[in-house]
Amino acid sequence: MLTINIICVGKIKEKFFKDAISEYSKRLSKYCKLNILELPDEKIPEKINDSISNEIKEKECNNIINHLKKDSYVVCLDLNGKEFSSPQFSEKLDKISMQNSKVTFIIGGSLGLTNKLLSLADEKICFSKMTFPNQLIRIFLLEQIFRAFKISNRWKLSQVIPII
Repeated sequence: MLTINIICVGKIKEKFFKDAISEYSKRLSKYCKLNILELPDEKIPEKINDSISNEIKEKECNNIINHLKKDSYVVCLDLNGKEFSSPQFSEKLDKISMQNSKVTFIIGGSLGLTNKLLSLADEKICFSKMTFPNQLIRIFLLEQIFRAFKISNRWKLSQVIPII
């Protein structure tokens, strides 16, 4: 069974987000082993400059790097990543799972990911050029992973030739 790890910066505080994550985690349990690791986010001061921004991103991304497993296919969620349709994402996840038993998705903090972390990724994907809160992106990711498994399994079932 495929293991999917999601490493994300920041804690989920809102009950409705927690409920959605719980529901998708339950749904995904029949398709994969799911692990979600929430790492602390750094406080962003009201007055911020490029130096402070880079320092915060470095701390958060170094913490992510320290939690990466060497034997996992790493996918960073990044605004400059490749965009997929749901069927394309399903096909991509199928291909990855044929060669890897573990996939790690990374959702960075509100300031994004460092080039160092992005260079470690096997793949970079983008859900939208629009900006969304990280909590919502986590739910988007879980929903798309679930949808990918549903698409994949429906396709596999449709390929079965009935015996008459």
